[in-house]
Amino acid sequence: MSIQKQALRYGERRVTRRLSRTLPWIGTALALITLGSRIRRKGFARGTADTALNAMPVVGTLKGLAEIVRGRDFLRDKRVATR
Repeated sequence: MSIQKQALRYGERRVTRRLSRTLPWIGTALALITLGSRIRRKGFARGTADTALNAMPVVGTLKGLAEIVRGRDFLRDKRVATR
């Protein structure tokens, strides 16, 4: 194996390791960005719980997949008064 291929593999491993450390933080940041809209849509308790679940790396992914399969949210939106 040439030195160029070894250097390329070393760089790929470092980038992959660094990205894998960063990804949970990206998911948490996105969940916190959507906190305000979730609270408006679901109410304070449900919106906060939904955001907390989405912010956890493995739990948020599993919750998202389960919601896609079910076709609806686990925590319903608040009821809007209709006349």
